[in-house]
Amino acid sequence: MPVTAEQAAWFAEAFEKLVANVDQAILGKQHVIRLVVAAMLSGGHVLLEDVPGTGKTVLAKALANTIDGTTARIQFTPDLLPSDVTGVSVYDQKKGVFEFHPGPVFASILLADEINRASPKTQSALLEVMEEAVVTVDGVGHPVGSPFMVIATQNPVEQSGTYSLPEAQLDRFLIKTSLGYPDHDTAVALLMDAANRARAAKVTPIIAVSRIATMAELATEVHADRAVMDYLNRLVAATRVDKDVALGVSMRGALALARAAKTWALASGRNYVIPDDVRDLAVPVLAHRVIVDPESDFSGVTAEQIVNRILVEVAPPAYAAP
Repeated sequence: MPVTAEQAAWFAEAFEKLVANVDQAILGKQHVIRLVVAAMLSGGHVLLEDVPGTGKTVLAKALANTIDGTTARIQFTPDLLPSDVTGVSVYDQKKGVFEFHPGPVFASILLADEINRASPKTQSALLEVMEEAVVTVDGVGHPVGSPFMVIATQNPVEQSGTYSLPEAQLDRFLIKTSLGYPDHDTAVALLMDAANRARAAKVTPIIAVSRIATMAELATEVHADRAVMDYLNRLVAATRVDKDVALGVSMRGALALARAAKTWALASGRNYVIPDDVRDLAVPVLAHRVIVDPESDFSGVTAEQIVNRILVEVAPPAYAAP
């Protein structure tokens, strides 16, 4: 069913309220907050990669506190087991049967803190649930519910005792972004409020989980013209043949960008996608899926530079509103 102009206006207003609520904890980072909220409403997951002390965990907690749902936090460590994430079946002697005890992954918002500190075996425990929203234990599937979102953080500076996320898991994250340091005015405002050590805790729920599901479903109905999808596919295809790329963006990445672009359009109050929606999200959605050629990587070429260059080289279509 096509999205009406009234529904688009309602979505945009609700979206801005969500962003403003999270902004109480993370000052001066509205663009990053918008990306994270858009990922949640697109049914995707977010990877926050930044140096320590920039507010990655605070952002995840603030978003979790904004929706009236369940939240959980896992501090990833080298000795963390897969069952510590997904849950385990325990034998009940009185009943004579095995009963499943759900792990912290059964939450609306799961904060996976320092995900690259866990072993590859534990990291892989998240693969199925991130893609299928189902945990399989002893051959039985257990749905985690909806909405379900993983916000993972990792520190790119300290590599001792860490395990790099494999390409297959990186591909499961809809968006990869970073907060960076605040500007001067924001930093001063934070210093003036230095006594407030629990900024995320002061963020209160403003929307029910059911409304999040409604917004997410509405975003899937946004109109996307064939010319815009053709443009999106040409961008993705260009990553696969670029001279500096060893492995380009998968079809999963293309579908992720299409879903996110619809949400981004609706957040702007439009019920149709334009090329600028695709361009705005190309780097955060596609760059972490691009594997740079080792020689180019040694020369200092980054995936973000490659995607930005492709955005310049591939011409967008002339597009009019439907």
